[in-house]
Amino acid sequence: MKVSLVTGGAGFIGAHVTNELLALGHKVIVLDDLSGGFEDHVNTDATFIKGSVCDVKLVEQLFEEYKFNYVYHLAAYAAEGLSHFIRRFNYENNLIGSINLINESIKHKIERFVFTSSIAVYGALQPPMKEDMHPQPEDPYGVAKYAVELDLKTAHEMFGLNYTIFRPHNVYGKYQNIGDKYRNVVGIFMNQLMQGNSLSVFGDGLQTRAFSYIGDVAPYIANCVDNSKSENEIFNLGADQEYTVLELAESIQEAMNLNQPIRHLEARNEVVHAHADHSKAKEVFGVDRFTSLIDGIKRMADWAEKVGSRKSSRFENIEITEKLPPFWSE
Repeated sequence: MKVSLVTGGAGFIGAHVTNELLALGHKVIVLDDLSGGFEDHVNTDATFIKGSVCDVKLVEQLFEEYKFNYVYHLAAYAAEGLSHFIRRFNYENNLIGSINLINESIKHKIERFVFTSSIAVYGALQPPMKEDMHPQPEDPYGVAKYAVELDLKTAHEMFGLNYTIFRPHNVYGKYQNIGDKYRNVVGIFMNQLMQGNSLSVFGDGLQTRAFSYIGDVAPYIANCVDNSKSENEIFNLGADQEYTVLELAESIQEAMNLNQPIRHLEARNEVVHAHADHSKAKEVFGVDRFTSLIDGIKRMADWAEKVGSRKSSRFENIEITEKLPPFWSE
């Protein structure tokens, strides 16, 4: 039996990857500090350990005890816009925590290190973004993700650590933390609707994104270790069709049969148009379909209505308040 470590396995994408790995017959150890995830999202067939990738001693202990074959690193605080204002927190969690795992993976001769990076590494490059473009991240979150990508490349060249890197984008679905007001616009809109609040849109709402259903993402992350063509490669992963934020808001309102006015906030510093080319993933993994936005939103809405709205808490580790959007201070 193959033994896999899934960091961030109580979080959104991590919980789905855990389920996929269990279905593939892996023994799964989940490491999560529950800062953004929930223990009840973790499959009971997995072994759950509460802790952080920043805890060097714990990471060392887990590698020694479980003799992992694979590491699936999904733990991160993925608030791209907020990362400008939490720079130290961002790099400690998203970069240094990753290096702790890479160090142990080298020492223990891990067969494959699977890393979920982000489309954020491309910055404002002309879409559709392709894997052979030279990344130009425009926020600390993207910088941290790209730094980990570069470190994995050097770890492979120096020590032979094999890896697969995915750059997913705008993923939504069951288990998303709808109470986090700093990230994941689909969950934010659903939570606001269930609370009877207006929908908060930065700027004019004409920003475009290709919103990607989790069922079109998690299986490929999980099974990549069984595909030799994915070894030491980078893949964009997600939907092809882009939509404006206003179109997304309309789709969610229709799916939930709830209507609230749009509250336009001051535009924030963000990439306006971002969608990726997926030709490489289609060729290597045989990706041949995507869940439509209407179907995916409906599935997530059904789940969200069952679990109910969640109170949004204020992030307490803000390091820079200059230019912080007032909405995030509420």
